[in-house]
Amino acid sequence: MIAHEIQSIDFLTAIRESALVYPVILSTHLTCIALFGGMILFTDLRLLGLFKTMTITEVVGSLRPWKRLGGVIMITMGLLLATSEAEKYTPNPFFWTKMVILALIGIHALIFRPIVYNKTEELDKSPVIPAKAKAAAILSLVLWTSMATMGRLIAYWEPKQPANQAYLVK
Repeated sequence: MIAHEIQSIDFLTAIRESALVYPVILSTHLTCIALFGGMILFTDLRLLGLFKTMTITEVVGSLRPWKRLGGVIMITMGLLLATSEAEKYTPNPFFWTKMVILALIGIHALIFRPIVYNKTEELDKSPVIPAKAKAAAILSLVLWTSMATMGRLIAYWEPKQPANQAYLVK
């Protein structure tokens, strides 16, 4: 099976079997989710009209490099986690749902970056925040909350045992 082959790569096996490395990668992934998520939340709330002491341009511009860095680290750590335990993740429906949501987040970025996030000065000049900016923010909040929820549920999924083995104690 391909999942077994992937997780059998030497450095991925070392990650999985390490008493220190795997927890450090997992902690880094979760820390980036928290920090990255906080920056996304702040950006989305500003697009929805909160935190008016800063312009949309200031919020988006000041957080963009940090969101990029956090995103790269978060995705890298997530890939290391998923590939080091590929056999565990492959049958997990929450993992695949999270991957679909990640793809939807990418589509969200492709659609809204040119019409909202790269036109923040126009948004700042508008007397009312345009509906497209609010739609981008609401959709972002829904997608990122869904992504975090699915990521959390990954840990709680247990594959169904065959009926003849259900009575056996693990």
